[in-house]
Amino acid sequence: MRMHCLEVWGDFACFTRPEMKVERVSYDVMTPSAARAIFEAILWRPSILWRIHRIEVLQPIRWLSFRRNEVGAVVPVGSVKSAMKTGTGRLGLNVEDERQQRAGLLLRDVRYRIFASFEMTRKAGEGESEGKFAEMFRRRAQKGQTFHQPYLGCREFACGFRYVEEPARERPPIEESRDLGLMLYDLDFSGPAGPAPAFFKARLSQGALDVPAWESAEVLR
Repeated sequence: MRMHCLEVWGDFACFTRPEMKVERVSYDVMTPSAARAIFEAILWRPSILWRIHRIEVLQPIRWLSFRRNEVGAVVPVGSVKSAMKTGTGRLGLNVEDERQQRAGLLLRDVRYRIFASFEMTRKAGEGESEGKFAEMFRRRAQKGQTFHQPYLGCREFACGFRYVEEPARERPPIEESRDLGLMLYDLDFSGPAGPAPAFFKARLSQGALDVPAWESAEVLR
């Protein structure tokens, strides 16, 4: 197993707590699923599956409270189907009628160092190997190549990144420890009922969040 390391940063981040149904309130620290999404933005193939092992916090945890306007409705599917059949129909929304003001609690001025590895899946072909994809990821990350813009929890919060060759030579994480409570790990797609959230008891220790293995008993499904 080869470990890969990225340093990521951004002006804002929101790793939304699923228990907050209306307002967007972020976890204190990046979630493993958000970290995985950044690695997949650089390199994704059906042949590989990314696993996050460690997230280090490099900037002090700072917050920003804000309010913004959102549209609280969508065009009904029935109206769209009717318009497709008849050629006429009302497919618009009056923004002024559907406008809703919602609060949010974001992180600001964030910077993390993420450690991850990938494992080969059953979809790997004969000519595909771990070494091939490891070198492909390293090369793409060094050049800043992505399939889509990486982001910090929400797509509107884009992030920068760089590949870290020697993490031991980098600056240490912040000297802070705190209990983060139950944190979203990722979605479990193995059940017959569709994707289900999985959680784990997270703790920040001297600026580092160690992520348990996906198969371990620490992951609550």
